[in-house]
Amino acid sequence: MLRTASRKTAAVAAAGAAALGLTLTLAASGPAAAAAPPRTAPAADTVRTDPDGRHTAAEIHRFLSSFYGHHGPGAWAREHQVSDYLKDRAAHTEGYDLLLCAQNTPREITIGKVTTAQSAGVGWATVTTLWDGGQRSSFTAYVGLDSRPIALQDVDCGQ
Repeated sequence: MLRTASRKTAAVAAAGAAALGLTLTLAASGPAAAAAPPRTAPAADTVRTDPDGRHTAAEIHRFLSSFYGHHGPGAWAREHQVSDYLKDRAAHTEGYDLLLCAQNTPREITIGKVTTAQSAGVGWATVTTLWDGGQRSSFTAYVGLDSRPIALQDVDCGQ
């Protein structure tokens, strides 16, 4: 009986010490720890706002704005953020830059509202280019909703 009682006492003491340790740890962390940012953030590709994991209109707008920038896509974007299909089309288009639907570099580029068609698996936006002299041109840029990583799938120059 004495042996059983000492085991129970030891178990209660151990549980109490663990609870006290947890209390002291939480007290030591205090409100400063609650306000601290998390140590790691999830990767951008894992943060999804669409329940099906597809790119949203906001994500596509951010992508197109970054891809086109102020004067058109750079060499890295052309190599890594364009579908193979569009790269092939661009390689066989002589006389102008297919990704900009133009021959020269625009003074400014703006991206319009993005529309997504879930059933077609595509999102698109009007890309407007401003040229010296104030002339404006527009074309449509298409992004696949399921593309991983996100990439420009096609353009329609409207010609």
